[in-house]
Amino acid sequence: MTSHQAFPKGRHLCTLLLVGTALGGFSASAHAQGGQSQQTQVPAPAQQVPTVPLTPPSVAPTQQVVRSISVTGNQRLEAETVISYITLRPGEAYDRSRIDQALRELYATELFADVQIAGVETGNIVIQVRENPVINRIILEGNRRLKDDKILPEIRLAARQIFTRSRARADVARIIELYRRQGRFAARVEPKIVQLDQNRVDVVFEIDEGPRSRVRQINIIGNQAYNDSRLIAEMATREARGFPFNVLGGGNDTYDPDRMAFDQQKLRQFYLTEGYADFRVVSAVAELTPDRRDFIITYVVEEGPRYKFGDVTVNSEIRDFSSEALQNALPMRTGDWYNARQVEDTVTRLNELAGLYGYAFTDVEPRFTRNPETLTMNINFQVNEAQRTYVERINISGNTNTADKVIRREFRLAEGDPFNSIRLRRSRDRINSLGYFQENLEIEQQELAPDRMALNVEVEERATGELQLSAGFSSIEQFLVNLSVQQRNFRGLGQQLRAAINYSSYSRSFELGFTEPYLFDRNVAIGFDLYRRDLNSFNFVGNERQSTFDEVTTGGQIRVGVPLTERMQLALRYSLNLSEIGLAPEIYFSDPDGTGPLPPACDPLLAGRYLCDLLGERVVSSLGYTLVYSTLNNSLRPTNGFRALLSQDFAGLGGDVRYLRTRASAARYWSIGGGFVLSASAEGGAIFSFEEGEPGVDPILLTDRFTLGSPQMRGFDIRGVGPRVLRRLYEVNADGSPVLDANGNLTFEESDDQVRDEAIGGRYYYLGHLELEIPVGNSIRELGIRPSVFVDVGALWGVRQPNLLNLTPQSELTLRTCQAANSGPITRVAPNAQCPEGTTLIREAAPAFAELFVGDTPSPRVSVGFGVNWNSPFGPFRIDVAYPLLSQEGDDTRIFTFNVGTAF
Repeated sequence: MTSHQAFPKGRHLCTLLLVGTALGGFSASAHAQGGQSQQTQVPAPAQQVPTVPLTPPSVAPTQQVVRSISVTGNQRLEAETVISYITLRPGEAYDRSRIDQALRELYATELFADVQIAGVETGNIVIQVRENPVINRIILEGNRRLKDDKILPEIRLAARQIFTRSRARADVARIIELYRRQGRFAARVEPKIVQLDQNRVDVVFEIDEGPRSRVRQINIIGNQAYNDSRLIAEMATREARGFPFNVLGGGNDTYDPDRMAFDQQKLRQFYLTEGYADFRVVSAVAELTPDRRDFIITYVVEEGPRYKFGDVTVNSEIRDFSSEALQNALPMRTGDWYNARQVEDTVTRLNELAGLYGYAFTDVEPRFTRNPETLTMNINFQVNEAQRTYVERINISGNTNTADKVIRREFRLAEGDPFNSIRLRRSRDRINSLGYFQENLEIEQQELAPDRMALNVEVEERATGELQLSAGFSSIEQFLVNLSVQQRNFRGLGQQLRAAINYSSYSRSFELGFTEPYLFDRNVAIGFDLYRRDLNSFNFVGNERQSTFDEVTTGGQIRVGVPLTERMQLALRYSLNLSEIGLAPEIYFSDPDGTGPLPPACDPLLAGRYLCDLLGERVVSSLGYTLVYSTLNNSLRPTNGFRALLSQDFAGLGGDVRYLRTRASAARYWSIGGGFVLSASAEGGAIFSFEEGEPGVDPILLTDRFTLGSPQMRGFDIRGVGPRVLRRLYEVNADGSPVLDANGNLTFEESDDQVRDEAIGGRYYYLGHLELEIPVGNSIRELGIRPSVFVDVGALWGVRQPNLLNLTPQSELTLRTCQAANSGPITRVAPNAQCPEGTTLIREAAPAFAELFVGDTPSPRVSVGFGVNWNSPFGPFRIDVAYPLLSQEGDDTRIFTFNVGTAF
């Protein structure tokens, strides 16, 4: 029975509120799951409101009593649960308002898609329900920019929950909001449901992400002192200009309401630094273009008059601070243009100065007096009275792996010490330089009492292990593997452990090192290195790499480091190496007496005299030191500070060689604003022998000399800079006779493929770098990408000219040597001729060549280029592209270099 039948004389229509709201445009695409499924289209955004039709009564309505309440249509919910949602109970009187209230209460649960109440005329109430379906799964389609793991946590609907249209509509709004945060204001989301058996549904959100909404144009109205382009340059937002500016800008040409609010602050800061103390942004409006793809932003500003500094004074209530002395040290002067940033910096400096004297919580209050008539701003810096502050305790949290003492020993303040802002900043820099925690770590100052404070350090530990692994195959190196493992915070005690293995056709090595930075908890570092290095040196014949000598070095080193001052450290070391150098006999050896008793020996015609002089076994015993002075704010990634180094090694405490090797370097870093970091560095070295050596033979062995090239000097190949010996072939005819030029001079082969290039190092070198790290947008910076541009300059020189060979065409060694039987007479024939009858070939003809000594000059080599550091998923990755502007004869250039590793 309907309410119309129960109350035939009712005079007013009762319209029930719709609780299960409809979701407009709720279409679906069929998806099969389990058995057969059926797609349901949700028809209209507004569902018909269930009503209880009434006819106008002729008399006042009467109340009846509820005899019973039953429930039909329920599948998952018990009848008692359904009845518990309404306030109507058996035995109670009811009328049309109580029935309407029961319907509203059931719809308010959002558990039912449809509810009807029957039996109203008899008092036997029957609640007929159709339950909302259960969600089987949530499906996202079309989302490429935002993955499922970014969207699903933000929406309310989830598997095994009750589906309601209101929640679905709210989730659509949430997804659209997520895309708007990404600058995609044209994104659209269409929800659909797929009906399954057992009153279950799949909910599908079909997403059209649309293009990123960019800022098409920025308009500024009301600016007179500065044009639009000057003001836009101060903003974070940029006008869209297409590739590659949208990439280099880091996504700053997309519309972002938060960035727009930030830009208003940037405008105000700019004008305040230029003297416009009354500047304000009247309005800022972002309008979506008709195609709904881009935004046009309009700022209305009011500049106001420009002010100058008036009287600038200091009033100090702290007895250690003289008001007159502080006033004389102020950076601003009467008559200068007003600069709000300069005022803020002055407040900061006064606070720091107070902190240096132990006043941690000094209140410096700038008091402004504006004079609109004279357009001046008088400022009085009020330094309020404060008490000296002492550090009561130091609290460290967040260090799950690193021991407390590793952090505490970097503090330049101890519990009970008077506060000192300089020492606090130094403590922060030392902790940051460890490289164990997050970048830009800060130490929080907590006031416990007017004279007591706590220093709180909350750290976020990061990977301190480094794993570098590379493998490859080439026609020159064949199979090559490089594996390096380093842990800079071993056992959480700050110890360093390092192991490296290198294997290829040209090099094999193993190294193991350990460093204890605080021996017995004292500020003394000690460490050792063990290594074996098997290196096959090489030269180039044209573009072909050719092995020359092998050097096998086995040895070790002991290191001790102590601090001399807060900024200066001294490291001592002792090294003992056994070095054995040899040449490939099958390539560079020949038998000097044919079939005679002498063994094969190094042949200068094949190897060169400078290589033959290297052969042998030597013991090198050396003692050295390194003196370092550093004011860097971060030793791993400095942005400010200075570092100087002096290193010397003396070889001659026993052993077979005696020399003194000296190196010196200096580097300076500047943070020049806007995220740019400029660095300049210079280094140089010299090695002096305590032995004379033979004529044409440098007393410093080739393996002890300096080398220069990639990666120290970009734009040049490995050992690509400095003295070298070029072996060039003379041009000859088929019979071995020389080819002469028009002047009768000997000529060389024009092809560089026949030139043998051997770098022999030098005694002296210098190297300089000028590099500018370029800031990038947030999206690129979050990927760990740091680009830079650079200029490199350097040179290597000073080796004694080796004894060079010059075999002219048709000279004795360039002819084939034949000998008659029984050690008979020797005959020499042309390289392409056969030995005379009755003779035997005892020596093949050597090619006619000349050795040239080039590159031994201090003249600078200069290269320019750009590089990118990238903390890629594969590990730290460095790419450099450099072009040599200046080079010398014999230098080997290289445009592109890269290196890769990983961290753990």
